[in-house]
Amino acid sequence: MTEYDYESLGLVAGLEIHQQLDTATKLFCRCPTTIREPAESTRRFTRYLHPTKSELGEIDDAALEESRVDREFEYLAYDTTCLVEEDDEPPARLDEEALEVTLEIASLLDMESVDQAHVMRKVVIDGSNTSGFQRSILLGQDGEIETESGSVSVVDLMLEEESAKRVEETEDGVVYSLDRLGVPLVEIGTGPDIRSPEGAREAAERIGMLLRSTGAVKRGLGTIRQDVNVSIADGARVEVKGVQDLQGIEDIVRGEVGRQAELLEIRDELR
Repeated sequence: MTEYDYESLGLVAGLEIHQQLDTATKLFCRCPTTIREPAESTRRFTRYLHPTKSELGEIDDAALEESRVDREFEYLAYDTTCLVEEDDEPPARLDEEALEVTLEIASLLDMESVDQAHVMRKVVIDGSNTSGFQRSILLGQDGEIETESGSVSVVDLMLEEESAKRVEETEDGVVYSLDRLGVPLVEIGTGPDIRSPEGAREAAERIGMLLRSTGAVKRGLGTIRQDVNVSIADGARVEVKGVQDLQGIEDIVRGEVGRQAELLEIRDELR
């Protein structure tokens, strides 16, 4: 792969890291956070989701577009599934253990903790949440980490509920498993301070190490996911979602820089 002069290309990158917490219970109910096999499911139910207006009286464009595809969502429930997970009962109080772990993470990232925590809703009608929205809480801002490539700002720290796990697609829609829905999840967003593929990997490595140092995060495939935002001067910001490993981050930044650089060369030639 061609190695570019990333400084002259104006590379700018940032990370969004999603990490499941290893708490005893879920974020808004007292069900266990144990991951189950679909074969263990004891029953199923079906839902159809539709977009609704936000607190500001607006309808999300992405949700509106999703609603135009008439999908049936089937959910696998277990002997531990409760009415909150089925969206047949209001959520319980926020899990205290998840809150304490997230505030510890905020301290490790040198962040300012908020004075008040408010539960917000993000509309999602792709079936990954039975309620049609994801609950999210801002708990930390304005942090920073140090890497060999320099300082990287940490813009925000959110405590969220994990989405349901997609099991399969059918002719009518999608089948989801409710074992993962509601597992406490932290989302960490860095500033656009990363200037090289190595710097992106180092930042993710540093944040991952700090998360593991709490002893309260889940381990294994799928328990941590990284979204990588990449752009170069005259290019466009592109978000690559769901990166699983550290080396993959470095490779993705290199590949995306190359793709954008070559597109700009084609543009110049066409002009």
